[in-house]
Formats: sequence, C-alpha cells, structure tokens
Amino acid sequence: MNDSVYVGNAGKDAALDRGWLLGHFKDVDDPRHSDALEIKWGVHPRGDQRSQWVKGEERTALLVLISGRFRVELPGRSVLLEERGDYVVWGRGVDHSWFAEEESVVLTVRWPSVPGYA
Repeated sequence: MNDSVYVGNAGKDAALDRGWLLGHFKDVDDPRHSDALEIKWGVHPRGDQRSQWVKGEERTALLVLISGRFRVELPGRSVLLEERGDYVVWGRGVDHSWFAEEESVVLTVRWPSVPGYA
C-alpha cells in the first residue's frame, strides 16, 4: 500500500469535513493535504444559503454545478448555475454569497489554500 495515494468517495468523505476534500486543513501526512488549492464537494438542500457574504477574499475560486440550480451572488451581479457543468470563476478580493434554488451539488476549487480559512 502506498500512503501517498488516497481513494475515496466525494459524497461520503465530504460529510466528514463540511464538504472539504483537499486543502491545507488536512493532516500533513494525508495525501489530501495541499497548500496549493482546496476542493469542496458541496451538497446543499433547497433553500440553503450562506449566512453572510464572504468579504476580503484572499483566494481565486471556481464553482462548478454538478446537479441542481444554484445562484452565486457577486457585487452587482447574480449568476445562476442551472445546467450541469455551468461554472463561475471569481478572483481575489471579490466578495460573494450563494443560495441553493434547488437541491444542488457543487464542486468548488479555491487557490491557494490559505491558513485561517476553513
């Protein structure tokens, strides 16, 4: 067995760490530890929403819709992800929030993986 390989299931593993599959917050001896990026498998029931806007973001983010209907709120703009594979990217310093219009699964990739964020 090679300890530098991890095989898992995104749905099951995500449930163990608020959706996060990879990032600086994983143990350093875990192959899923990374200072370069973070990956989240987000499962959101209909009506789920971020309790407050993220402000002063230090990372770039990519959010891809796997299933459902998911709205991302950005300053002066609302982006609706409604077809599998729809995605939005925003850069460092862009405030954001989100709302699940339907039960949704979204894959989020953020970089770099910055300590102090979970």
